Amino acid sequence: MAAMCPDDPCSFSNPHEAAVTSVHLRLTVDFEARRLHGAAELQVERRVPAAAVLLLDTRGLEVTGVCRLEDGAPLQWKLESEHEHTAYGTPLRVSLPPEDGQPLTVTVEYSTRPESTALAWLEPEQTAGRRRPYVYSHCEAIHCRSMAPLQDTPAVKTPYTAELTVPAELTALMSGLREGREEADGVARCRFRQPVPVPAYLIALAVGDLESRPLGPRCSVWSEPGVVDRAAHEFVDTEKMLEAAEALCGPYIWGVYDLLVLPPSFPFGGTENPCLTFITPTVIAGDRSLVDVVAHEISHSWTGNLVTNRSWEHFWLNEGFTMFLERKILARLHGEPARHFSAAGGWKSLRETIRTRGADDPLTCLSPKLAGVDPDDAFSTVPYEKGHAFLWYLEQLAGGPTVFDPFLRAYVEKFRLKSIDSADFRKFLEEYFAPTPGLFDKVDWEAWLHTPGMPPVEPKFDSQLADVCSALSSRWLAWNSDEPCPFSADDLTPLTSGQVIELLAQLLEAPPLPVNKLEKMQELYDLDARANSEIRFRWLRLGLAARWERQLQPALEFVTSQGRMKFVRPIYRDLYAWEEARPKAIATFERNKPNMMHVAVYTVGKDLHLSE
Repeated sequence: MAAMCPDDPCSFSNPHEAAVTSVHLRLTVDFEARRLHGAAELQVERRVPAAAVLLLDTRGLEVTGVCRLEDGAPLQWKLESEHEHTAYGTPLRVSLPPEDGQPLTVTVEYSTRPESTALAWLEPEQTAGRRRPYVYSHCEAIHCRSMAPLQDTPAVKTPYTAELTVPAELTALMSGLREGREEADGVARCRFRQPVPVPAYLIALAVGDLESRPLGPRCSVWSEPGVVDRAAHEFVDTEKMLEAAEALCGPYIWGVYDLLVLPPSFPFGGTENPCLTFITPTVIAGDRSLVDVVAHEISHSWTGNLVTNRSWEHFWLNEGFTMFLERKILARLHGEPARHFSAAGGWKSLRETIRTRGADDPLTCLSPKLAGVDPDDAFSTVPYEKGHAFLWYLEQLAGGPTVFDPFLRAYVEKFRLKSIDSADFRKFLEEYFAPTPGLFDKVDWEAWLHTPGMPPVEPKFDSQLADVCSALSSRWLAWNSDEPCPFSADDLTPLTSGQVIELLAQLLEAPPLPVNKLEKMQELYDLDARANSEIRFRWLRLGLAARWERQLQPALEFVTSQGRMKFVRPIYRDLYAWEEARPKAIATFERNKPNMMHVAVYTVGKDLHLSE
């Protein structure tokens, strides 16, 4: 394999020698061919005066020409297929002209392929409205290279502009400010600008039959016409969350904060694209009980987007910090017990991940080694919840939130617009708290960052909101079903949706309940009728663990009705573990693959042991 970027083992790029400093994309969205056609104009700065080569990341791109924008002079280029890597793609080597003291912009003419791993192309019948086609992107972690030839590493951050040409009846959005739209001859040319430097993975686009509704002075929600009003009701408190985040981290510098509710195939809860957070429709519960994901994505505006992990080996600096800020926002909006309740639920999720992956799996290290590894293979709750637990631990050692909150703000200010690694974080932590020596002497950095499995220290959480859940789950576990039923339909009446989720999560950690107990729960609580996706997910898993045949078909319908990996992967793993259900699970997956995004197909295929 070719030499990799010194800061990032998952990139072929050479920003230490020749760095891309700004990007302009000119792209036509071709639904019939399922391709983007156009060019990437890359302003290049030589970091080494004698640099003669620009290395760009690509995967599956069809490059047709490279030239210098300033004079149109062609530049020699080569897709180095001899260095092709399944996950990292193929380096594009561009020979640079001799240094002449003039600006240098490299234009790469190219098109994507229909199988681009960054793009999800939907036929009209795959959308809510069933009238228009739809395309959306997802570039994290290293999929931008299959949408544009760039230095696809979080170590490189650049501003970008773009011009998308789309069918006139569709709306185009990107992760930047909307700068204008002109229509002629059945097409619309839409311009966008992102003035804040961002890594390639935060370049995002969506094109479809979209409408918006205002949520506040800086916030709107976008979605298909049949979804947008429900989404506006669900996310009405977005501006309040944004204000709470600003109180913690400082001013919001991105101008607008819009949400885009995507079609059900979107494989994540949300992605933090600047100015345009992508959100799964599975969080629209009708009662605003699942909007914590918005607090998470808002927090990324500071931790992840403003302060960015230098490579995916330090992903916890994005996600651990963001979980930590998300829960601080919850505390400001709903009280400190809500923060503890959410954190305790996160700890359970981490415990299940470690149990599933194995305590010796090196990818359960907080800072794993990724040379030769696809970052998608490392994606799990570990950087989120193990990272959160580490920051919680450090906050307690420092003296609590009143001491640690000012540090968080100083951290964001210190590293804004930069890409950093774990050593940078540790150095600044120790410098900031240097006036109080010895605070972190007991921290085992090696165990926290580089040792697989559960963290070396378990946080202590306030359990007042979870106690009622624990009491009810203990009663269900202890009940001898040969004796009269001591439960009633009113058991869940005083519980919030979050507490019902916690109840089911606790039951999932116990040995499988017998089917007759689950039948009684359904009779009393009618959990089948719950619209909340988190409740439905856990209720289905309880049924699969019990080998309750009645739940087999609903589980198969659930994994095909939406593509969120948080739900789809565990249920497919549960179905695989049930030997009689395994053939149906595999057949369902094979039929539904065309409706799933690449990252979900790739990871579920591994869960079902269909690929290495």
